[in-house]
Amino acid sequence: MIRPETYINKYINQDWQPYLQTPPFPEYNSAHSTISSAAATVLGSIFKDNTAFKDSSEREWGWPDRSFKTSDEAAWEVSLSRLYGGIHYRQSVSSAYDQGKKIGNLVMSKLNAK
Repeated sequence: MIRPETYINKYINQDWQPYLQTPPFPEYNSAHSTISSAAATVLGSIFKDNTAFKDSSEREWGWPDRSFKTSDEAAWEVSLSRLYGGIHYRQSVSSAYDQGKKIGNLVMSKLNAK
């Protein structure tokens, strides 16, 4: 599928720009969603699913700290950021998020087998 930015520029508004830079690789599937979900699955397995944390990585740019109840909650927000940023469609972020969970579970099954 063509990227949302390409579609919007061609059919809706040629001057529209996404909030995030569109990367030079295919729309499907969302790499950020896959990686974040895989990492969250591994972290949730190691630290237990109910470990809350605070993200302060954006302070330098004037953004407030973000609180998350679980690593999975943060991973889903990462996925949605790609949708809201105009980089991916919902199908792509949802599918990639699910794939990431499977990858994370596979990693944990390999680690637990040793």
